[in-house]
Amino acid sequence: MTRFVQAGETRIACDVEGKGDALLLMHGAEASRQMFSALVPLLAPHFTVIAYDQRDCGETEAPERPATLADLAGDAQQLLQALGFRRAHVFGSSFGGRVAQALALLHPRAVDHLVLGSTWPLPRPYEELCPDAPRLAALRAGLPSTAEELATWFFPEDFLRTRPELRRLFAGALPASVRSARRGATVRTTLERGVADIVAPTLVLAGELDRVVPPGVTLSMAGRIRNADTVLLPGVGHVTALQAPQVLAQHIVRFLHPEGAKA
Repeated sequence: MTRFVQAGETRIACDVEGKGDALLLMHGAEASRQMFSALVPLLAPHFTVIAYDQRDCGETEAPERPATLADLAGDAQQLLQALGFRRAHVFGSSFGGRVAQALALLHPRAVDHLVLGSTWPLPRPYEELCPDAPRLAALRAGLPSTAEELATWFFPEDFLRTRPELRRLFAGALPASVRSARRGATVRTTLERGVADIVAPTLVLAGELDRVVPPGVTLSMAGRIRNADTVLLPGVGHVTALQAPQVLAQHIVRFLHPEGAKA
């Protein structure tokens, strides 16, 4: 059941399931907490799993102005406090990985362990690191007619053959609006500090076939985070939580809660 939590100026929609140490899930740029619907049941036996909507996403309500990464990090920290948690493990996927980095940098006491999936490092912008950024932007701008091609950027062709309904996943994208424009401005924000300043134990995950954020971009982060572990997921594209939730859950549990991985 959806819960609404007042976190400062933001009324955050979230789902809380399971028991044990808190694990906060951070979704991607154009997604919502629903992207974790297959992942949460796999993690709930081991953790109190918190999936929530960021500003200008899903059911969360916030002031009608573009937010910054610092704002999103503050929202996450206040959400944890409001739910009664001083700190949590954090998993961020894609842009959610940027939010997770910001939380770890700006509120380090709120982060126990950090898992970064299919993301790119602060403070550098996406367009600087990913050479295909202009083509991806064009496909997004061309929706809904470009939905089927756009799906191939997020999921490998072999997977789409088994889940053909996902080829039209992006066809239902909402038309451009003031809200979506604010979200786009938020995604383009950054911090002055970078991943080298992260102190939380960190696992970096990348899909071998990711076209949105090339795996080399994601995995390179581990070289700048002290003692970070890495995992390359064979045959997996960008949206790991939808394509391979069981594999993703196994790696998260193994890293965050080793004894639970044996259960």
